[in-house]
Amino acid sequence: MKLTVIGCAGSFPGPDSPASCYLVEAPFEGRTYRLLIDLGSGALGNLQRVCDLHDIDAIAISHLHADHCFDLSGFYVVSKYHPDGPLDRIPVLAPAGAGDYLATAYGIQDPVGMTEQFDFRDWQDGGTVDLGPFTVTSILVDHPVPAYAIRVATEGHSLVYSGDTGPDEALAELATGADLFLCEASFVESAANPPNLHLTGAEAGAYATRAGVGQLLVTHIPAWTDRAEVESDVKTTWDGSYELVTAGSTYDLP
Repeated sequence: MKLTVIGCAGSFPGPDSPASCYLVEAPFEGRTYRLLIDLGSGALGNLQRVCDLHDIDAIAISHLHADHCFDLSGFYVVSKYHPDGPLDRIPVLAPAGAGDYLATAYGIQDPVGMTEQFDFRDWQDGGTVDLGPFTVTSILVDHPVPAYAIRVATEGHSLVYSGDTGPDEALAELATGADLFLCEASFVESAANPPNLHLTGAEAGAYATRAGVGQLLVTHIPAWTDRAEVESDVKTTWDGSYELVTAGSTYDLP
């Protein structure tokens, strides 16, 4: 399994990174299977530096905030209007209503919306689906809109992605024993943070400690937030391996 950080800026694209987007790859039936997790604002450009859009096999959208899903509009344009012909229809796992929501955001009037390009499938809280070599488990987490944390497993290895969430006990359970824990930390401990929205670095570290993960990958830090302060917060609750991810970073599991 290989993880590539396409974009990791929190809440909006920053000067150094698009918004949330992560590419997960693994061997499958003699080729490489590519699962895209989130496709936030500005991410589609960076994605094309890493792979051809024809080679994306499936997309998983954690929730329907712009910084996690709006570049699906650009992917739709490529998929429908490519001069060599439409791309293959691919599954898009997302919260219920995603197809209508994203078609409206793009401005599609046709009743078929985006469904000729994307096979929209609803997440289920605690549900598991198979995508190529991956077993994907989703749980509902704490955010103002329906939002899911995601566990992607294959051949004895696993990656857990928090999506966007406030403190939530289910997150530690989902992350238990994961090799990589890709966890948001949008807030700092020194601020008066609103509830039910995001995590601090200390909270991300605490969940990593409880879950016994192999490595903590801290993501979704907004451009206006001091990364050094987030890192200091992480170290108050986590003494294992960690990184504050950047766009273009890669992580390999054998």
